[in-house]
Amino acid sequence: MAAFFRNVIKNKVMLFMVLPGAIWFFFFSYLPLVGTVAAFKQYRFNREGFWASIYTSKWVGWDNFKFLFNNNDAYVITRNTLLYNLVFIILGLVFSVAMAILLSELINKRLAKLYQTGMFLPYFLSWVIVGYFAFSFLSMDRGMLNQILAGFGIEPIQWYSEAAYWPYILILVSLWKAIGYNSVVYLASILGIDKSLYEAAMIDGASKWQQIRNVTLPLLSPIIIIMTLLAVGRIFYADFGLFYQVPRDSGTLYSVTNVIDTYVYRGLKTTGEIGMSTAAGLYQSVVGFVLVILSNYVVRKIDKDSALF
Repeated sequence: MAAFFRNVIKNKVMLFMVLPGAIWFFFFSYLPLVGTVAAFKQYRFNREGFWASIYTSKWVGWDNFKFLFNNNDAYVITRNTLLYNLVFIILGLVFSVAMAILLSELINKRLAKLYQTGMFLPYFLSWVIVGYFAFSFLSMDRGMLNQILAGFGIEPIQWYSEAAYWPYILILVSLWKAIGYNSVVYLASILGIDKSLYEAAMIDGASKWQQIRNVTLPLLSPIIIIMTLLAVGRIFYADFGLFYQVPRDSGTLYSVTNVIDTYVYRGLKTTGEIGMSTAAGLYQSVVGFVLVILSNYVVRKIDKDSALF
């Protein structure tokens, strides 16, 4: 115990730095874990408060989980959630790393900062605003895309009624919003690479592409693996705003835009079943945890130093 307090005093500055984050995690990540018991109850709110309501609610076991899967939509929402996230992980990684490398290669650093700021700004826009941006392009009557098509003599397309186009639209919008933010992490890693490695490669006659392939990418691989493992942990989570606000909750697009999060939201709005919503969140968390453990185990078998833990 004495050694513990000595370490606390020795590292007090570092501990004070992480204290705000630790408090945030305690109140918003760890404390709510107590409420996961609602996933196994038919939650009914009473005047005594949230926790008392959990205690007095009827225990229903796995019934809330059965609601998620014993219907025709279970396959669709699971398929959409998994496939979209797989595409987001793969394409997001490729484009973010590529953009970071391009920015690092710009000679004019002021111009590079301007480009970086312009790419970073979409991340701060809410999905409501992005949804209106998309509507300004895709509106049937005054949308920019339909006006361009009309200029070529092509009939306007009812974008919000044609499900076939939306997988591509959602992927494009997601990449546009997230690439700038994700590329910052890789750009910081690239800027931390020892410049003498590039100088040695240039002396050996390596081209710019050979420098990227043999110096930049190998040294980026640890951070790439860590970011990918973290993304895999949320593969059963979908960005609610992307799948609800951008398609404007159009019922004709549910076959390609309905994911676990939007399905639970609509179910909660219709039935008011908090237990079902909690069950969905618990299911997503458990699956994400298992996937991170398995992915990290595979990485440790291949390269122990690149594993997350």
